[in-house]
Amino acid sequence: MTDVRWTYAFIDRPSPVSAAFWTAVTGTALSEPRGERGEFTTLLPPEGYDPCVKFQTVAEGPGGAHPDFAVTDVRGFAARARELGAETVTDDTDLAVLRSPAGQLFCAVPWHGESTRPPVFGGSRLDQVSIDLPPSTYEPEIAFFTALLPTWTSTPGSLPEFHVLTPPPGLPLRLLLQRTDREQPLSAHLDFAAAPDIPEVRTRHERSGARTVAEFPYWTVLRDPDDGLYCLTARDAETGGLPRG
Repeated sequence: MTDVRWTYAFIDRPSPVSAAFWTAVTGTALSEPRGERGEFTTLLPPEGYDPCVKFQTVAEGPGGAHPDFAVTDVRGFAARARELGAETVTDDTDLAVLRSPAGQLFCAVPWHGESTRPPVFGGSRLDQVSIDLPPSTYEPEIAFFTALLPTWTSTPGSLPEFHVLTPPPGLPLRLLLQRTDREQPLSAHLDFAAAPDIPEVRTRHERSGARTVAEFPYWTVLRDPDDGLYCLTARDAETGGLPRG
């Protein structure tokens, strides 16, 4: 089966400086490091819940974010992605690192029975990978991810420059494809659903070491202690959708 059974949001940063910050704002604890350079760690939620966020220290570049899709057939999922236009970066026995046609990294990993989504913490929930796309790749990338994730709901967002891919109930991570104003390199960041009170959530994040960059009517842009961008968005922390009314 190549359908996605669970999802992980990866926080990619050039150093481990901000790892403790991310545990503070998600109500988690860091696992023991793993990997050849100790570059990977998992943000562990309270007992009884399954993790859905991981942290990676990247060797090159400023970092960003990427999704991992947990499936029962890694080879089949990777083959389907390649048929749709993705390219393979790494293809190991139980892991496939791929790049979308526009250049967004994502991984196919084995599903190990994860099923219980972590609860809302501190009035917010980290629940979205936002991929910022130049206009020339926006529509093709929507088509790619819509075809790759056939059991997800693919719909235009609240603004014409947004497109949302919502997973089946129970999966912890959405994708937001966002069209930028001009041609520029693709990037990705993480979003929290933080309604009904973004200012209160923002204050808690600032106390943990974040810095506010800009405020807009429906989202606030911040930087973590490693200078990585992320957003607090005016979506319901429980449902991930826009608040009623």
